[in-house]
Amino acid sequence: MTGVAIAVDEHPLLDLGYFVTEYPRPIVEIASPDWLTALLHTDAEAPLAPDDELRGAVRALLRHGGFKPSGRSKPSCEYLVRAAGQGKLASINVAVDTCNAVSLHSGLPISVVDLARASQPFRIAIAPEGTSYVFNASGQEIDVGRLLCLFDNEGACANAVKDAQRTKTSDDTTRVLSVIWGTVAAHARTAETLAWYRELVSRTGGRVT
Repeated sequence: MTGVAIAVDEHPLLDLGYFVTEYPRPIVEIASPDWLTALLHTDAEAPLAPDDELRGAVRALLRHGGFKPSGRSKPSCEYLVRAAGQGKLASINVAVDTCNAVSLHSGLPISVVDLARASQPFRIAIAPEGTSYVFNASGQEIDVGRLLCLFDNEGACANAVKDAQRTKTSDDTTRVLSVIWGTVAAHARTAETLAWYRELVSRTGGRVT
């Protein structure tokens, strides 16, 4: 299994974590186990839990380039907390469910990119002002200018707010890149999140590198 390299522009607040998962067959054929879907609830037993201090540190990470992480542009982990609290965080597929469960309880935003739909090389940098992309199947766009983003050969494709539709998982997905948008203000949390995430992926049958 070939690994993935990411070039990272210098950033004073980013504490990046990432890894690649390869599933033995398309994810549409792999049901999320009950223990995983149970983790999509805020009251589930988990080794990590978000707090206000971490929430502020994540927002500071996103604000560094001039982006405003509020309203519809708030960090994805905050959206997950709200959705889970309302009982609206539904199962999607094993790759996304694992990501959402870990992000919900760790308090860190996480991106998942289908490597068959992205093209290397990868780079993490603050997006130029005016950068935008479609983020859902309905064709809605988000302005990601001044936001720290993952870029592939075609442009920005993921960040701590909303990932691009063009590189999201599909039924045929077998290989994904997971990016943890950690902050130096909570360095230990990034390492803890990475370790727990990899453990859960392995429990679902994914091979991690």
